[in-house]
Amino acid sequence: MLDEKLQPIFAEVLRRNPGEEEFHQAVREVLDSVGAVIAKHPHYAEDALIERICEPERQIIFRVPWTDDKGKIHINRGFRVQFNSALGPFKGGIRFHPTVYLGTIKFLGFEQTFKNALTGMPIGGGKGGSDFDPKGRSDREIMRFCQSFITELYRHLGEYTDVPAGDIGVGGREIGYMFGHYKRITNRYESGVLTGKGLAWGGSQVRTEATGYGATYFVQRMLETRGQGFDGKKVVVSGSGNVAIYTMEKIMELGGKIVACSDSSGYVVDQSGIDLPLLKEIKEKNRARISEYAKAKGSSATFIANGRVWDVPADVAMPSATQNELNGQDAQTLLKNGLIAVGEGANMPSTPEAVRKFLDAGILFAPGKAANAGGVATSALEMQQNASRDSWTFEATEKRLETIMHNIHDRCAEMAETYGSPGNYVLGANVAGFIRVAEAMRALGIV
Repeated sequence: MLDEKLQPIFAEVLRRNPGEEEFHQAVREVLDSVGAVIAKHPHYAEDALIERICEPERQIIFRVPWTDDKGKIHINRGFRVQFNSALGPFKGGIRFHPTVYLGTIKFLGFEQTFKNALTGMPIGGGKGGSDFDPKGRSDREIMRFCQSFITELYRHLGEYTDVPAGDIGVGGREIGYMFGHYKRITNRYESGVLTGKGLAWGGSQVRTEATGYGATYFVQRMLETRGQGFDGKKVVVSGSGNVAIYTMEKIMELGGKIVACSDSSGYVVDQSGIDLPLLKEIKEKNRARISEYAKAKGSSATFIANGRVWDVPADVAMPSATQNELNGQDAQTLLKNGLIAVGEGANMPSTPEAVRKFLDAGILFAPGKAANAGGVATSALEMQQNASRDSWTFEATEKRLETIMHNIHDRCAEMAETYGSPGNYVLGANVAGFIRVAEAMRALGIV
């Protein structure tokens, strides 16, 4: 049950944000944990602090007109939610996907606020995107869309104001088009205004790998608390994009075997272990569907159209695709098949029912705001390198990432212990993130 002091706050969130179910879900999860904090420290419920945390500082919605290769004009909608800047400039990715609407961006921005706080770095929380679908579009069409998108958004950005990065549908290509147009409009080479840039023009080593590597480091640290590791473990990873691929890569380095992965068309099972170079060629180079992997791999791999990747037995599950992709029934199936740990590489990929089942079963569960914080942490390292006109080696940057993820794990574990629920990383992550943001907001006054 939600703490009685927080019930009217959540009711007001529902009233002010009708129909935004993902945002409601994200807020409810944090408020469920915050009850333990205000029971010990009632001052966190004063001065409408929690109400202010639940309300974005700024919500920007704009029209994005663009022309396809046949000369047809299209209109999409763009968003940027600048959620909380108590700790530093707004920081969070841009998502291009047809399902994007204001509620999506608000939930992501809210989650980003606490995720960024967990990194210990001076960055606030924000998120942006559009309902534009890049699939099937030519490079020129994507360039024209990105240029139109940034023509409006640029006026709200700056290295001390708001620093976007990539997300679903936005990779190095899209960041390049947006940065190039930003540079042209402003007549400034302001490297720190966008992260996820190419290595040749201000990007950071390890940024491409960071979210997947970071999630793996977090889960490895969790497993170590029970005297285990990835060595010899069977792992299922949802998705086959950037986060999923580099999660698989690091798990393989640590001795795990990836037996299944997916995309929106279905999943592949390969009991001999996913051939990562082949998967990279199909997904990153050819931008093809995952069914092509099974065709290329031969008899050891099977493609299941429109299936649930969670039906595949595994020791560890790494949901790395999108929100609410793993439901209660999936959780039940995974647990029945011997699951011991979950690491969320995506943002809020497990439904509340699934999370409850995992926590009730006593398995290790790493929530996304902690486990996938490696991406934004390395973005902050990119900003640091840009500010000092410096460039670090891959090895040095990866070591920083590993240290940050271990620190996040240890902080979440400490907070779970302090607030009466040892091993509950959901509680630990929410409490640790909340306290850091709340303390900064109290220091800055009612703004």
